[in-house]
Amino acid sequence: MNTPVTASFSDLGLAAAIVESLTALGYEEPTPIQQAAIPPLLAGRDILGQAATGTGKTAAFALPLLQRLSPDAPAPSQPAILVLVPTRELAMQVAEAFHKYGRAIGAMVVPIYGGQAFDQQIRALRRGVHVVVATPGRALDHLRRKTLDLTALKAVVLDEADEMLDMGFAEEIEGILDAVPPTRQAALFSATLPPRIAAIAERHLSDPARIQIAREPSTGKLPSVRQTAYVVARAHKVAALGRILDLEAPTLALIFCRTRTEVDALAETLASRGYRAEALHGGMTQEQRDRVMKKTRTGGVDLLVATDVAARGLDIEQISHVVNFNVPDSPATYVHRIGRTGRAGREGVAITLAEPREHRMLRNIEQLTRRKVEVAQLPTVLDVRARRLEITRATLRETILAGESDGFRVVVESLADEFDLMDIAMASVQIAHGALAGDDGADGVEIPIAVAAAERSRPDRERAPRASKPRGRTTGMTRIYVGAGRKQNLRPTDLVGAITNEARVDARSIGTIEISERFSLVEVPDDLVDGVIRALRGGTIKGKKLTVRRDMATSR
Repeated sequence: MNTPVTASFSDLGLAAAIVESLTALGYEEPTPIQQAAIPPLLAGRDILGQAATGTGKTAAFALPLLQRLSPDAPAPSQPAILVLVPTRELAMQVAEAFHKYGRAIGAMVVPIYGGQAFDQQIRALRRGVHVVVATPGRALDHLRRKTLDLTALKAVVLDEADEMLDMGFAEEIEGILDAVPPTRQAALFSATLPPRIAAIAERHLSDPARIQIAREPSTGKLPSVRQTAYVVARAHKVAALGRILDLEAPTLALIFCRTRTEVDALAETLASRGYRAEALHGGMTQEQRDRVMKKTRTGGVDLLVATDVAARGLDIEQISHVVNFNVPDSPATYVHRIGRTGRAGREGVAITLAEPREHRMLRNIEQLTRRKVEVAQLPTVLDVRARRLEITRATLRETILAGESDGFRVVVESLADEFDLMDIAMASVQIAHGALAGDDGADGVEIPIAVAAAERSRPDRERAPRASKPRGRTTGMTRIYVGAGRKQNLRPTDLVGAITNEARVDARSIGTIEISERFSLVEVPDDLVDGVIRALRGGTIKGKKLTVRRDMATSR
């Protein structure tokens, strides 16, 4: 079956409620596998699909099958959809996707897999569920215990079928498929179609629509790009990215995210940590896009966070780094992305943050590019410090070679009567290093703490009432109370901007920011707190005079 031309999600026949959910999630256009699979699945046909990992298969089957559920219908005692996957990690991922896509129609989803208590899973199944996402072994165990009833099943999906067979689940799969109603719809997806997969399809699929999403060939010679991947848990990605950026010190980094929502959230978080970051996605007006691009081309942006759609046609030669905040949906997308760096004979850098379950997707990328993607260890605090010292050394060397320092000779000569020249030089380097590195106090922050700080500043995160829970204090920092929060549309970037502009404090000196419903808390160095409070009281934040004082919950 040929892949159709580019279409929107609504063009594929999806219901308005589901399309609205996708729009809210920031999805802009369907991938090739989604364009090919959604219409026949909506029409009730069986599907035999061949596509590599990471091409968007989950949405390709989840969206049309969810549409078969009645909106806001009570969860039935027997599930309507069963999805079989090879691993617990994939079970959780697919269940989460079904939950997000089906939130608008009230879909109830339960993942069941080995390693989790049976009692917990049984209780969830008894409460009623529309969709069950399961590993084959645990699904068969529930069938044998009669705690999973498939008699009312409308659809069954085998995802990553070749991997399930490689893991020895052939008998379990056959046992499960023999237990489902013969009238159910079936979809089988696999990266390869060996004889064993073809035999399962022959026995259990009825006149399936055959879909093959071929690997896109590499187009031309890849630019000179150093390719590195870091394996990072999802919860630690933001903090890991900050440390990597500190190590790499990019001239301009183009950071790719999957959705508009993710782009906005990441750009705001990076800006709140002192980076000059801007967002770029399809939800922006042309005027907003032009403003961002003008700012980028004139050197006013360090990090440009974008979706693939928004970055089409982007031609900025000074991009030194391309960062994949997630492993791209397809190897071809990866190639297109990294082609934006390493131009004009310069070496570019491509960095990918991969979750532990995405190793296989990295192998697919290596096969297409015919280049090894180095899986590196996350930089340590010492690595970052060493890199900053190297930048300082290189800057000093360039200054010396430029021969433009004679105007400062009189300072050195006057100090030389009192101090050793080596002591003078070391003090000078210390001052230069502090200026170049921003003299920030974040070097010693461990990643889990930094992640917690970023998570606490998320606008959708509910916080406990201020008086109900005393907050700890980061060593060397004092927390300031600001009398505005989410209700007043206050963002971390507003606080950072006010402190840097009014108090003349370097943004990298600002610590954790917490935005609650009606107030906010921000950490600043102990020795700067009084000056910051005076400056903020004398100025405005978002055009308003606000209450600013030390946070009583943590002040000494």
